[in-house]
Amino acid sequence: MTTTSAAPSGTPSPPPHRVASVLRHRWVATIGLAALWGVVAGVLTPRTPQTTAAALVSILVSLAVGVAAGLLTRSRWAMLLAPVVFAIAFELARMPVGGPTVDAPHLSTYGVFALVVGRGLHAALSLLPMALGSAWGAFAVARRSGQLPGGRVRGALRWTALTASVVVMAAIMLAVARPASTAPITGADGAAVPGSVAELASIDVNGRELGLMIRGHDIDNPVLLFLAGGPGGSELGAMRNHLPPLEEDFTVATLDQRGTGTSYPALDPTDTYTLESAVDDTIATTNYLRERFATDRIVLVGQSWGTILGVLAVQRQPALYSAFVGVGQMVSPVETDRLFYADTLAWARTQGQTGLATELAAIGPPPYASMLDYETALSSEHEVYPYDHSGNSEGEGGFSENFLVPEYTLVDQVHLLAGFMDTFGTLYPQIQGVDLRSDVPRLDVPVFFAQGAHEAPGRSEPFGQWFAQLTAPTKELVVLDRSGHRPLFEQPDEFVAFMATRVHPVAR
Repeated sequence: MTTTSAAPSGTPSPPPHRVASVLRHRWVATIGLAALWGVVAGVLTPRTPQTTAAALVSILVSLAVGVAAGLLTRSRWAMLLAPVVFAIAFELARMPVGGPTVDAPHLSTYGVFALVVGRGLHAALSLLPMALGSAWGAFAVARRSGQLPGGRVRGALRWTALTASVVVMAAIMLAVARPASTAPITGADGAAVPGSVAELASIDVNGRELGLMIRGHDIDNPVLLFLAGGPGGSELGAMRNHLPPLEEDFTVATLDQRGTGTSYPALDPTDTYTLESAVDDTIATTNYLRERFATDRIVLVGQSWGTILGVLAVQRQPALYSAFVGVGQMVSPVETDRLFYADTLAWARTQGQTGLATELAAIGPPPYASMLDYETALSSEHEVYPYDHSGNSEGEGGFSENFLVPEYTLVDQVHLLAGFMDTFGTLYPQIQGVDLRSDVPRLDVPVFFAQGAHEAPGRSEPFGQWFAQLTAPTKELVVLDRSGHRPLFEQPDEFVAFMATRVHPVAR
């Protein structure tokens, strides 16, 4: 009789030390993977992903890293470990980059904004996908190995949570992927007007890609280039919300200057961004428009900081411009800021705002090295110089009412605040020596100014002095009665009428 031995009931378990070694290597691999992605992201996108494509890549790679972490560790702790390791590596990798959105967080209004649009965006595009990916990976391992706790209720809750997380990520990706667009200019029949132009362009300006919105009913109309305020302001939304009638008389090109709005990716390296380079960019954009529309000269319109930039461009190359229009004209940033400081300090003391008065006294008058000190000195403008905005096209919210237009992608909308803070911090200290009263006594083109009757004294007083002494072939001023610093957006009908009747005749 032949006897046989029984087959083993299962594969022998590996020794405990072998299991511990494998687990240890898996956790080390997870840490290494998250750290590697943190370093890559910190080097390539130190100020957050700056384009829609980069944002989508960040989401997808972070999801993949998270899933890998969950599969490797086989633990829900990967949901915490991977994002924390990524965040540490990311912060270390981007340390050479400076600016409000990347510096240490600060407990102030500007500081909170910087935290939200800087680290907050990275959290939404990297940390959240990584955490969810880790949960998915760990769930897949547990389900395959049969280690999930049983019960209908628990199972239903798990699948509900998994489904909800997938929906959240899909919604984020769809929102991020929405492209920017600008509506065609149409007639009464709904068809595009022949000879019109309506486009969002990306043009090469001195080796950098800058965003340019171009709109007009007739490309044979005079060309107008608009420069927004700031430094760091973007007004695609305000131009679309309030000034479409301007497009009937002019082909209107609205530039997003380097480091702002749709041109935020062009900010770095910041040590190459100077007042001189900003003027160069304005002239290069002017030449692009002259060539594109086959015209010798264009109209240059600036608002706030854009007026300084425009004046300096016209002074340097007057042959390129048929007219200059200053709206909310700036003359001397440092004197404006000092007048604001003095008025704000007096107001704070009168109104019993002892905390603000003490802080202002401690920091002293401008100029400042830190942008956050400007917040203290300048952010109370609407309380110090109040007037009724309710009857105006642009309401109490000012430029903040103009974010939600299709001309911006979701990433662009976040960058409206990031660009303002980072670009202001880069460029504003460099323009403290500008004073048009001494720097620009003459302009060799017709000049026009639209000022608000409620403009703050810190701006109106230096402007009045410069306007009185400025010589030009033509020099005109209109004061719009219900406006402050943004009359073209607060009273657009009156501004368009001024442009049509006074500027258009000299624009050919």
